[in-house]
Amino acid sequence: MNVLAIGCHPDDIEINCAGTLAKCVARGDKVTVCHVANGNLGHVIIQPDELRQMRAAEAKKAGSLAGIEVVTCDIGDLLVYEGLREQRDKVVDVIRAAQPDFIITHAPNDYMPDHVAVSRLVFDATFAASVGHYETGVNQTAEVTPIYYMDNLAGVNFIPTEYVDVSDYIDKKLEMLECHESQMKWMRDHDGIDFSEFVKTCARYRGLQCGVQYAEGFTQCLAWPKIKPMRLLP
Repeated sequence: MNVLAIGCHPDDIEINCAGTLAKCVARGDKVTVCHVANGNLGHVIIQPDELRQMRAAEAKKAGSLAGIEVVTCDIGDLLVYEGLREQRDKVVDVIRAAQPDFIITHAPNDYMPDHVAVSRLVFDATFAASVGHYETGVNQTAEVTPIYYMDNLAGVNFIPTEYVDVSDYIDKKLEMLECHESQMKWMRDHDGIDFSEFVKTCARYRGLQCGVQYAEGFTQCLAWPKIKPMRLLP
């Protein structure tokens, strides 16, 4: 299968579903990760232009650890808006190029506006990508794609309906997360937050819910015709 994960910032995917994606690669899937925003405002000291380049390199390195292709829409932080056709078309092009059997993205009730905007962009773009006479930069259509929403940060206001056992992939997930050094080091040194432990704790909690050591939780977008009568998650 072709799997596409569309997150807002570099590191969002590692936080919420990297174990699942590594498991997809292991079962033979082609996995693509897209970051809609470039993360250029994610530091107090490093300037946006420099940080944009740093975070792109960190994301590529993280993806390479699991055999994942990484692409970006390269939109500035806090500039993601679901109502802008130009941004929707960027996501349409990503979907058309990847030809996914399913997409993972942010839940519609996530904690920050850029995440919520990405969730809506993906919902809109999955339909637009299927319309033959809707012209964008990629000259092919995609099927109307099933969408799975990944966990909110810290699991707040998110009740999974599907779980993926990532016990064998938790170390890989954390290794991928640590590639985002501009974020991880800053939080440890200046905020006193060990974000790796934060993410591992959340995975352990989801694991407790479904009877395994570590898990990632998801809900499915229940909108016709995005529902398929089979399990797509690994």
